[in-house]
Amino acid sequence: MFSSQFLVSLLVLALALLLCNTCSGADSSTKIGNGYRLISVQDSPDGGFIGYLQVKQKNNIYGPDIPLLQLYVKHETDGRLRVHISDANKKRWEVPYNLLPRAQPPKIKSIARSRKRPLVTSEYSNTELIFRYTLDPFEFAVMRRSNRDTLFNSSGPFSSLVFKDQYLEISTQLPKDASLYGLGENTQPNGIKLKPNERYTLYATDISAYNVNTDLYGSHPVYMDLRNVGQEAKAHAVLLLNSNGMDVVYTGTYLTYKVIGGVLDFYFFSGPTPLAVVDQYTEFVGRPAAMPYWSLGFHQSRWGYRNLSVVEETVENYKKAYIPLDVIWNDDDTMDSYKDFSLNRVAYPRKKLLAFLNKLHSQGMKYIVLIDPGINVNSTYDVYQRGMANDVFIKYHGKPYLAQVWPGAVYFPDFLNPKTVSWWGDEIKKFHELIPVDGLWIDMNEASNFCSGLCTIPEGRKCPSEAGPRWDCCLDCRNITDTRWDNPPYKINASGMVEAPGFKTIATSATHYNGVLEYNAHSLYGFSQAIATHKALKDIQGKRPFILTRSTYVGSGHYAAHWTGDNKGTWEDLRYSISTILNFGIFGVPMVGSDICGFYPAPTEELCNRWIELGAFYPFSRDHANYYSPKQELYQWESVAKSARNALGLRYKLLPHLYTLTYEAHISGAPIARPIFFSFPQCTMCNGLSTQFLIGSSIMVSPVLAPNETKVDAFFPPGTWYNMFNMSSAIVLEKGQYVSLDAPLYVINVHVYQNAIIPMQQGGLTSKAARKTPFSLVVTFPAGATKGQAAGNLFVDEDELPDMKLGNGFSTHIDFHATINKGRVKVWSDVQEPNFALDRGFFIEKVIVLGLNGVEGTFGVEFDNVAVDVSNIDITTPENCDLNVDSVLRKSVMVEIKGLKLAVGKKFTISWQTVIED
Repeated sequence: MFSSQFLVSLLVLALALLLCNTCSGADSSTKIGNGYRLISVQDSPDGGFIGYLQVKQKNNIYGPDIPLLQLYVKHETDGRLRVHISDANKKRWEVPYNLLPRAQPPKIKSIARSRKRPLVTSEYSNTELIFRYTLDPFEFAVMRRSNRDTLFNSSGPFSSLVFKDQYLEISTQLPKDASLYGLGENTQPNGIKLKPNERYTLYATDISAYNVNTDLYGSHPVYMDLRNVGQEAKAHAVLLLNSNGMDVVYTGTYLTYKVIGGVLDFYFFSGPTPLAVVDQYTEFVGRPAAMPYWSLGFHQSRWGYRNLSVVEETVENYKKAYIPLDVIWNDDDTMDSYKDFSLNRVAYPRKKLLAFLNKLHSQGMKYIVLIDPGINVNSTYDVYQRGMANDVFIKYHGKPYLAQVWPGAVYFPDFLNPKTVSWWGDEIKKFHELIPVDGLWIDMNEASNFCSGLCTIPEGRKCPSEAGPRWDCCLDCRNITDTRWDNPPYKINASGMVEAPGFKTIATSATHYNGVLEYNAHSLYGFSQAIATHKALKDIQGKRPFILTRSTYVGSGHYAAHWTGDNKGTWEDLRYSISTILNFGIFGVPMVGSDICGFYPAPTEELCNRWIELGAFYPFSRDHANYYSPKQELYQWESVAKSARNALGLRYKLLPHLYTLTYEAHISGAPIARPIFFSFPQCTMCNGLSTQFLIGSSIMVSPVLAPNETKVDAFFPPGTWYNMFNMSSAIVLEKGQYVSLDAPLYVINVHVYQNAIIPMQQGGLTSKAARKTPFSLVVTFPAGATKGQAAGNLFVDEDELPDMKLGNGFSTHIDFHATINKGRVKVWSDVQEPNFALDRGFFIEKVIVLGLNGVEGTFGVEFDNVAVDVSNIDITTPENCDLNVDSVLRKSVMVEIKGLKLAVGKKFTISWQTVIED
């Protein structure tokens, strides 16, 4: 959707560059605080320990110091350590425990000296993570037990711990060779690896995603740290669970948090692999949401499908062009005057719309529409009437806070209020009865506001007017600067321009349920809306919900998918999209994508070609465009249609693998799209690689990201990589290096690594059609291997059931294995809970084995250890394949075993003798 700051956001970067690096009122050399001393330590009832910290010397920079703090430390799991610091005498704002469930720190009624007076330095440990602290000044470090590596160290050449009501500061030392990732949401022009000497501002803001190095739609105060020490690579992560606005300054040798409220609630995740880090992180913040199978298909959207006929024509044109399509989307075009839960019955007559949806659903296709949080202030509008009756809106001095978005004057629902969650669910239920949508797109939920400050509806003039753009503020407003919440003592670099925190959003002195200040809860708005929307859809449909949200926070991936917002149709934005998508995998939001071909302005034909080649491998793959841009559906250019058929054709063949990856994400947090270093953490060349990525652990995508290119230089870690479009073509390397690959306009380079087994199907124009086709297995050994192994897996289930798990009678999980040893090749499966796959009749028709020298001798197939007839099975080996040429680019023997009818739900074994060369 078009951003409220769309026309001015081009100025943000230029203005930000003119600003000083210190966004506060104090000089950068000013010492903000003098630290604390630890005066007491005692065991806590839950197995942790509690200490008390006393301020050493007070000052009033950014306000008075809080004199006494409570320190709480606990090893919560073998891989997770919590360090919580708050006011010892007064309850402070924290992320609500009902939104993000976790243990609450115990409260000790009196400050007691420890039985044994604390030493100058002491350690607390019982897992891989050690908490080490000093008394005066109080400083702490977190270390690994296994190698004594210091992961976090608050002592160093920077200010000691600062804890004031509206300013918290703490720093950690970092080794120069650490590679850091995360701290979003922002668009990082230099790639996924954080760049030293940058300030990362975290505050949910409606700013278009093409603005680099500024606070965007969500807040994720977590970073992953990958370190290569000697021959060993280890990763860990640090989460500061705090929803207040913050600047995080990264110099390269230390990192400093400057937070404008709340508490210091740190969680340390020990890893030691990148996958283990994300596993531990999502175990805490919530596993990624289960996704329906159809959500992995291709999606088409546009702001500006002005009537139903245009939507119908769009779907039909995709079929005519033989381009896969699973989901058609509507922006606010279906609404009556931009009002939520309404229908424009002129442009979208309900009877015709229902007939269209019946036709879509009969073909296995789906339909999703947009809703914004702002509810139009209109006495004749029934949704508004019920909202007022239930008292569900955010308040300012006891009255609903007035803002402006697309319909004009709006009130914002308060999703921290249990009554609002119920009301919201009722409105979605009523809307679903009006239009049986298959998912919801929640947008503008930072929350975006076209105005700032305290506003009233103007008298004597229409707002918005028909003459000007709807995003111009037409309310009568005045800035609010007379409270410390609207004008805090420390100014984060909000909007990239050190704006007030209430700029173009809800006034930060407005209040939520139980008096919670918007100042504290601001960045939770989209998160809380996603939770309420997820609950509503699950209750209404009894199916697996699909929700796409723009604003996210820690834990949002447990409820929703995400797209990266308003990007531009430029080559730079094409490149930026990779880093943002990879970051969200680390954030625990694996179902993520960018607007393919760009939201605005119109892309060139060449750019759209390259973007669909890349976007076909985003976890969430959707073309979306701005109202004012020319049409950019994939069939608009024949060249783009050809690229789409090629790239999406492979995606749809890979749907079984992609769906299995969503299952792995759901149970372990593993990202679907991953940085190369996830599979090759010891490859230091991979640490900053942001022009390529992995799908799962083994499939690598190497797109063209610049105009007028017919080759791409792609980095390949050592080993054998097979071309997914031409599996007889391989790249064989003893050490990692860049390789120049042919990449004419219609080609995207996709390679699969050795030692993998990838389940595939034959594709189709919808995921429903593709899912009915036979399976094949692609088994990859190292080129010319005489000894080796490969593995893969497959998860199938009734994909619209709410739960995505084994044990419910509606799912099957298969592990595939393959070995070669002394010339004998064996491929087999192990099956858990076979009945679902057997009932569905899923079967494997073909097995392709790569890297061998051929086939000779006896060939056999067994089902459940019983030999079966193989007389109708075809085995082919291409001729003139030489594995022993002296070149990186090689031809590979591809053994195809066709004519199989291997039931997916039955254990099988295939074995044969391969050619052994002297």
